[in-house]
Amino acid sequence: MGESAATKSSKNHHHQVCDFSMDMLPQTVSKCFNSFDDDGRLKRTGTLWTASAHIITAVIGSGVLSLAWAIAQLGWIAGPAVMFLFSFASFYTSCLLSDCYRAGNPVSGKRNYTYMDSVRSILGGAKVKACGFIQYFNLFGIAIGYTIAASISMMTIKRSNCFRDSNREKPCYMSSTPYMIMFGITEILLSQIPDFDQIWWLSIVAAVMSFTYSSIGLGLGIAQVAASGSFKGSLTGISIGSVTETQKIWRSFQALGDIAFAYSFSVILIEIQDTIRSPPSEAKIMKKATFLSTAVTTTFYMLCGCMGYAAFGDAAPGNLLTGFGFYNPFWFLDIANAAIVIHLVGAYQVFCQPIFAFVEKQAAQRWPDSEFIAKEIEIPVPGLGQYNMNLFRLVWRTIFVILTTVISMLLPFFNDVVRILGALGFWPLTVYFPVEMYIKQKQIPKWSTRWVCLQMLSMACLVISIMAAAGSIAGVMLDLKSYRPFKTSY
Repeated sequence: MGESAATKSSKNHHHQVCDFSMDMLPQTVSKCFNSFDDDGRLKRTGTLWTASAHIITAVIGSGVLSLAWAIAQLGWIAGPAVMFLFSFASFYTSCLLSDCYRAGNPVSGKRNYTYMDSVRSILGGAKVKACGFIQYFNLFGIAIGYTIAASISMMTIKRSNCFRDSNREKPCYMSSTPYMIMFGITEILLSQIPDFDQIWWLSIVAAVMSFTYSSIGLGLGIAQVAASGSFKGSLTGISIGSVTETQKIWRSFQALGDIAFAYSFSVILIEIQDTIRSPPSEAKIMKKATFLSTAVTTTFYMLCGCMGYAAFGDAAPGNLLTGFGFYNPFWFLDIANAAIVIHLVGAYQVFCQPIFAFVEKQAAQRWPDSEFIAKEIEIPVPGLGQYNMNLFRLVWRTIFVILTTVISMLLPFFNDVVRILGALGFWPLTVYFPVEMYIKQKQIPKWSTRWVCLQMLSMACLVISIMAAAGSIAGVMLDLKSYRPFKTSY
């Protein structure tokens, strides 16, 4: 994201002309310099609210719909407790990470535009490549997961209408492939938005949509509890007998992966922070935005997860909205699923912009004289001004979206993809690198009380990630037994 903004800003420098007349020299010079930040880039315009919207868009994703299932595996005690611990760990390590946006002085130090830049400037060495691989692989996987989730919601709307039209007499089976293609075409168009700064409006729309479908899921859960007159579920989760002891263990591990994925926003935190204007310092605003968004999302998570478990008990579905079946009110569930699709359209862009920016920066550095990479074609857009089309951006981003769409068709296991991504990304990106960078940046002495506590936090999260990964891989192996490429139907 930062790279993309950088490229655009550097190009804009050639077009930014300050008209220095002798009469207006002081005012003109002041106005000209006020148009740029301390790193020479165009003034950033992000605020507490836009940063919070970006985080909420990233956090309240389709993962919220699987939390009722996760709590059902863990029970009324462990489920909410684990969710709270994940939220606290994510918030705390995100605060540590926000202090790594600037090297040295938190107000005037050199900016790190991306997560990888922070690791490079503070830790260096092989850790930079490891971080880059994990981060971009995780973002790539999230794009696949969101494509699958969006296709399921679009299909659910179509099936709902099919059931209504046939008075539930037809099974209404259908393939997910056409809906993945529709989602992919939409993302190809939106991916031509040059950089992170310019998708703030998309994040706000997506954040509103996430609250819409989460609220509908919550409302339906409450209505289900009211209709039955009791809270279902148990203190220890799904009981032995309904599942075997081995299945209970694997399912509990998978639940950890679901919850970890629900808090996987640290992967783009530095990129979001690079959109914030200052003063006050970016770290100060980012910590407020992180607290606000984490508090809001955790409240929603607790409500949706707990009410979903209360409504369905041990039978809580992997996707909360599908648990209510295709019954009246049809239109209510259609609105919820449409909101999911709109949210995922925006969330896909929020997570993919850092990948786009990274590849485009590397290409610009490697072939600086290539017109295909550097040249921008000005296209007038009626009512919206001018759009600068870059051929390399058009081709590369289109190929990227097509690739994620094809892989989604090959591996349409939404829940298990979500769990593996949560397991693989949580410890290194949310905990390990932020803790290690903070320790080095603040020069915390080895074996001091604070150092030991931070390392204990890191090791505990590593153990949880390993458990979640083991359970998720077991789930994928089970799915593969009945899997046929491009033949998935629901």
